[in-house]
Amino acid sequence: MDEPDFERQAAKVLDRLMAQIEDQAMDELDVDLEGGILTIGLPGGGQYLINKHAPNREIWLSSPKSGAWHFRHDPEAGWVSTRVVDDARPQLHRLLSDELAAVTGTPVELVE
Repeated sequence: MDEPDFERQAAKVLDRLMAQIEDQAMDELDVDLEGGILTIGLPGGGQYLINKHAPNREIWLSSPKSGAWHFRHDPEAGWVSTRVVDDARPQLHRLLSDELAAVTGTPVELVE
């Protein structure tokens, strides 16, 4: 994937994540997308930061629950982690869905 393609795809991911989180009526979350950084503020403090990292063609996630993650695009699997956890590479949308559901107590479905 070249840089312009990465920029388009990563911007689309951030826009869609923000829209999906807002559409699921999670009023207790403070969601903001500014300057290519998606911030999700949690009710009890803490926040998620999701941004694109062009030099590596990755999307980076900083989670107050599970720490730092880097995701690369796989044409078949979507945005998958660069590290293996329990013999698997977590997918960005699934990881974030699971963590936000745990924080809010509400099912969260984020799709690519």
